[in-house]
Formats: sequence, C-alpha cells, structure tokens
Amino acid sequence: MTLKDSKATRLVGLIVRCGLAAVWLYAGLVKLFQTGGAREAIVGYRLFPASWVSFLGYALPAVEVALGLLLLAGLFTRLTAIISGLLFLAFIAGLVSVWARGYSIDCGCFGGGGDVTAAGRNHRYTLEVIRDSIFTLLCAWLVFRPRTLLSLDGQPLPEDATA
Repeated sequence: MTLKDSKATRLVGLIVRCGLAAVWLYAGLVKLFQTGGAREAIVGYRLFPASWVSFLGYALPAVEVALGLLLLAGLFTRLTAIISGLLFLAFIAGLVSVWARGYSIDCGCFGGGGDVTAAGRNHRYTLEVIRDSIFTLLCAWLVFRPRTLLSLDGQPLPEDATA
C-alpha cells in the first residue's frame, strides 16, 4: 500500500473533503436564504456590469451549495476540488482587487457584503486572503489525492463487488 492509498491518507482526505463541504454549504445556504442573495457583496466588488449582478447573486450561492453537496457525497471529488480551487482563487483575486483599489467591503463570503468602514481593512483582507489560500491548498490536496474514506467515488462498481 502506497502513501496515496493508505488509510491515514484517505482519512485526511475525508476530513478535508467534509471540511470544504461544510464551508461551501454554509456559505451558499446563508446567501440563498438572504434577501437578494449575494447581490450586495457582488456590487461591492465593482467588477461586474450591473446587468450581471442579479444573476450572479443567485447563481454563485447555488454553485457553492452544489459543490458542497458533491464534496459531502464524495462524488466527482477531483473535478469538484478543481472547480472549488479555481473559485477560491477567483475570490482571492477579487479581494486583492478591491484592496488594491482602496475599497472597504465585507467580502460577503458567509452572507452580508457591500461597503463597510475602512477600520481594520488591511487586517480583515489579510485574514480573508490567508483563509481562502488555505482553502485552495485543501482543494489541491483533493486534486492529487481524491480517494477518500466514505466517498461515492471510492465505492466499487457492482461488477467489481464480486471480484
């Protein structure tokens, strides 16, 4: 048994997978049940045309919930981790963009969003970039080690069960 297939590595993968699933599910569900979805947060970034804001305000939380459910089930783990990692990188780019342009916003990652006071802006943005960077690294773990315990990806196919 190699490190890639060891039970400990698969257990770490399960923990990573479920942790990321919890992040996506919490972030997405909070925004889905919020009036206007993630609209205020998206407006605060000042990156998208006004005509996109309503669509993105509802699509982004729906994508987050879908990613969370797929990770929780352990289905399409590698692909879901790739998409998740790319989304976290996009969030980091968005945060760095508003930070560089001097805006003070609530990132809207877990609900809320929009403009806020400048108090503690550098500290807040630093922590958010670090947090999303850690999430991106966890996604990378799953990209390279997608086989985890209690995963639908890891279940044998019916014809394999008799072998």
